Amino acid sequence: MKISIFGAGYVGAVSAACLAKEGHTVIAVDPDPNKIEPLLAGKSPIIEPGLEDFIKDGVSSGRLTATSDARSAILNSDLSLICVGTPSRHDGSLNTEYLKRVAEDIGAVLKTKDSYHSVVVRSTCLPGTTETVVVPALEQASGMVAGEDFGIAYLPEFLRESTAIKDYYDPGVIVFGTQDKLTLDRLQEIHEKLQRPKYVVDIKTAEGIKYTNNAWHALKISFSNEIGNILSKAGIDSHVALEILCGDDRLNISKAYLTPGFAFGGSCLPKDLRALISMSRRQGTPAPLLEATLSANEVQINRAYSMVAEHGSRKVGFVGLSFKPDTDDLRESPLVELAERLYGRGFQLKIFDPNIRLARLTGANASFVKSRLPHLADLLNEDINTVIEESDILVVGNRAEMNGSLQNVKPDTCIIDLVRVDKSLRSEGNYHGICW
Repeated sequence: MKISIFGAGYVGAVSAACLAKEGHTVIAVDPDPNKIEPLLAGKSPIIEPGLEDFIKDGVSSGRLTATSDARSAILNSDLSLICVGTPSRHDGSLNTEYLKRVAEDIGAVLKTKDSYHSVVVRSTCLPGTTETVVVPALEQASGMVAGEDFGIAYLPEFLRESTAIKDYYDPGVIVFGTQDKLTLDRLQEIHEKLQRPKYVVDIKTAEGIKYTNNAWHALKISFSNEIGNILSKAGIDSHVALEILCGDDRLNISKAYLTPGFAFGGSCLPKDLRALISMSRRQGTPAPLLEATLSANEVQINRAYSMVAEHGSRKVGFVGLSFKPDTDDLRESPLVELAERLYGRGFQLKIFDPNIRLARLTGANASFVKSRLPHLADLLNEDINTVIEESDILVVGNRAEMNGSLQNVKPDTCIIDLVRVDKSLRSEGNYHGICW
């Protein structure tokens, strides 16, 4: 395929070299002669292990060239990758000026081109940027319509500096954010030899995936450092602790706990977080991330309360009350906390949870109920259909207990789903997912 790459910086140079290595004809485009001249000489404009050999091979074979002439590059390619920088402004927001400028340059050439051209953004940009910045600039400059007269897509990159070539050929996943079939076909052809999981999503989702990845990596680093500070102060080798943590691929290094939904609870996580934070304070070791974790949990409970309160009705039904399915443990259940707040503010509650039987509750669990929700006996119902029928708002806190009863909910009942009882549903009409 004939590919033009706008931006010969880190992502652009690596993409250009690897695509040329794969046999594609690649034109690197950049207004900076300090990037173009090294490329033309078969040298790398950046420091990256193995990259210069790839560039030298691409230039000597004639598959890789470089220019500052955007018009020529577009007219002599089928697909353009936009790899320009999106630096931070002083307030933390992204500067998308380079993206807009390149899109305008490409659009100005597209209106003179007869064949269908695909424009693919690789620059890291916030969700919605492609459709609110890049597409308008392309359409205004070309007089054409994205997805009809030319292709548009977002292709997030997951390249780490110093291991970029390895990451290019062995990425964790490959994500295509597309709008038109021809551009998707072209991207799939480019990545055909890479035998890694491939996902096709919409453009905004692809942009969001890139940020989700980077935020997750930053969170892991800060978590490891914070835990390391606390453990080392206690005379513990933090590397040993974290190595063993990573040895658990059932819960720790897995999809477990990475499903957005309601707050965490139970007899372990809240209590142990508070204890660790207390220990860090006694040590004089700051633990802002751990403290923020408790705050973030409180935000989710507040969010659920606001979703109920903003509806206006006072008759609220709960499906599920324990902190997780298939247990009767109510200790620090966020659903109990939500129910307690609503009850205390005058809402009329009906609760269905087949695992909760007051006569069976013992020990700490019974003490917790008596102190936090002493009126629970008056709120519990044996029949889920009674709760559904007599509620104007239905709070779904347990997927298992709902058990296909969603179809019995009246059309005018407001459903507030905290667990995503049906993955096909998104917030619309009377259905409201807490974060989907």
